[in-house]
This record gives sequence, structure tokens and C-alpha cells, in this order.
Amino acid sequence: MKTKIKEHLSDPQYLEQLYRSDKKGFANAFYEIYPDISDHSLAAFWKHRLDIQDKQKPVEVKKNIFFLIIACLIAGVLIKIPQIFGFDPDIYPFYERNAGLIVFLGLAFYAFFAKVAVTPKQIILILAPVIISALYINLLPVSPGSDSIKLAYLHLPLLLWCMYGLIYIDLDLSDRSKRIDYIKHNGDLAILVGIIMICGGILTVITLQLFSAIEINIEQFYFDYIIIWGLVSLPIVATFIIRQFPAIANKIAPIIASIFSPLVLITLLAYLISMLVGGKSPFHDRDFLLVFNMMLLGVMAIIVFSISENNPHKKQRFNAIILFSLSILAAIIDLVAVTAILYRLGEFGFTPNRIAVLGSNLLILGNLILIILDLYRVNFKDKEIKHIELTIARYLPLYAGWIVFVVFGFPLIFGLK
Repeated sequence: MKTKIKEHLSDPQYLEQLYRSDKKGFANAFYEIYPDISDHSLAAFWKHRLDIQDKQKPVEVKKNIFFLIIACLIAGVLIKIPQIFGFDPDIYPFYERNAGLIVFLGLAFYAFFAKVAVTPKQIILILAPVIISALYINLLPVSPGSDSIKLAYLHLPLLLWCMYGLIYIDLDLSDRSKRIDYIKHNGDLAILVGIIMICGGILTVITLQLFSAIEINIEQFYFDYIIIWGLVSLPIVATFIIRQFPAIANKIAPIIASIFSPLVLITLLAYLISMLVGGKSPFHDRDFLLVFNMMLLGVMAIIVFSISENNPHKKQRFNAIILFSLSILAAIIDLVAVTAILYRLGEFGFTPNRIAVLGSNLLILGNLILIILDLYRVNFKDKEIKHIELTIARYLPLYAGWIVFVVFGFPLIFGLK
């Protein structure tokens, strides 16, 4: 929606048709991109029009608050199932299996029912894979030593992230610009969740200290009924804020992206130099290889998020060069990681963990190569940055396919070992 609005700012008839097709989606998208298009005459008209209509919709805000409360209550009750039914989550790994499902159900409930209209077909298309995933993950045998089952636990939240993406894009797989909007939404969501967690942490410390000063111990109660419920409700609350006040996240996210990209580049370069000088090698140190891969995933996320937050209608040469350099460094790290994993496979044999890490690294490497080629064209061939966004959007189904394979295929291939 945001991409369509930007590309047709000079076409009032198209914008009117777009608005009539999805009034709420249009308004949310418009407010998010307004800081970037505020100098356009037609943007000022739409801003005034949407502001007037927003003042006339208090009932809709109350409805969204109602669904927010219901979604948080659902997530909070589900996360307390071990206490409600009196079983030990250390014996049966309830949280490892179901924490992602619970957060997803809360998000899905709010995202679905806060819409203007929801069709039964949409509900069935989303609920069916969720029910299948829930039954599958909970019917897996309890086997603490099984790496393939642990990988299924770890990858299930990623699979649910893909399913939530389908809800976000209204099950429209043909429109790749919606996938980029979903990536931007996740960046905004991560920033807001981080801010809320910091504020919640400060409030927690103050609350516990105040009650401690009057010699009332509320730590166990506060942890069981405030912190746990609060953590599982965080993504839902952040989603509500983004939907109701889209301009807030839209102003913060690009600033965060532009600040952190050069800082990550400097840190990464210093890290690689220190690694070479210190003689540290991921070929023989398993824990170091794990940290190496975690760093790669973080850098990859920053690259994708930074690209998605770039304004395609403004030339940002400095940011493009930073991202180009960062992508090259990330590709070098990935090549080192892939080489180290191949070495460990030849030296110690095949295991579910090594195959999973190898597959993930190869997928990321392929994505990075495509991003580097596009960034080269942006920096030196005057191509528009939206081509990189489309490259990322086209690549997302490959990640989804790999995640599905790890969750459902690994336990079967490796015999639950």
C-alpha cells in the first residue's frame, strides 16, 4: 500500500480508487509515509482529509482497544497453563513448544478482528496450519537429547512469523510490495517492543523497591502475574500502537536504521581485525562458530531492515554506500562460516545442528550476493533502491520453505535424534 501511494502521488484518481478499496489500510500506510511525502501538494490534501475522518472515528478506536484487551487476556491465560493445570514445565517442555504459538495466537486474534471485515475463508486458511503446527509440535516425544526436536522448537516461531506475515498481507502472495511493508512493520515492532521493555524494566525496579521499603515481598506475585503477562502481551500492544499511531514508529525507525548501519559496519570491521590478530578461529571452536553465526543473523537483519526503511524517492548516497560495504563484510563472514561448517562436517560427521546451520548460511549467502549486486547497481549504475526491496521480497519464500523443512522434515529424517 505504501509503495502504491508513493508511486501514484500525481494521480488523484488512482489514489481515490486505492483509498476506496481499503480505507483503513490506506490511512495507516499514508500516515507512515507522510514525513517522506509532506512536500507534495496532493499529500497535504490527503492529510487534511484523513485527519478530519480520524476525528470522526472514536468508536473504531474503542473497538481496537477492546480487541487489544481480549488478545492480551487470551495470551496471558494460555501462558499460565502449567500453573492452571498444575504440571511442571521443566518435565514437559511446555514453553519451548508453545511460547511462540501463544504469542502468535494473540497477535493473530488482534490483527484479524481489528480489521474492518474478516471472511470465514481467511480464518480457515490461517487456523488450519496453526492447529496442525500446534498438534505436531506437542505430539513430538519428550527427548532432551534430540537435536532435531530442539531445532523444531527453535524454528517453529520463525514459521509462525511467516504465517503472521500472511495475515499482515491479507493472504495476497502476488503483491511483493506488501512483503516489504511486512518487513518494515517488523522493524517498527522491534523498536517499539524494545522501548516498552526499557520502560517496563524501569517501572519494575521502582515498584519492587517501593514495596521492599515497606517490607512487603511481592517479587513472586509480580513475576508470575505482571512480568509474564506483560512479556507475552508486548508484541500485541506494540502492534496496537503502530496501527493507531503509525507516524510515531515511522519517524523513529528510519533514524535508528541510519544511525546503526555505520556503527555496525565499524564494529564488524573492528571485530574481524581483532579476530585475525587474536588468532581466533571458528573452525575448531564450536561456541565461537555459534556466536559467529548469531552475529551474521543480526547483521543480515540490520541490512534488510535498513534497506526497507530507505526512502526510494530521496537520494541517500551515504546510506547506500554504508549498506554496500556492510553487505560485503557480511558476505565475507558468511563465507568463513560456511567453510568452517563444511570443515566440521568432514571432520566430525553429519548432525542435525550442522546441517541446519549450513542450510541457513547458504540461504543467507545467496541473499547477500543478490543484495550486493543490487546495491552495486544503486551506487554505480543509478538504479533505484526499490529494486533491492523486490529482490528481498522474492527471496522470502526460500526462507519460509527452509523453515518448514527444518520443523517437519528434520525430526523424520534424523529419526528424532
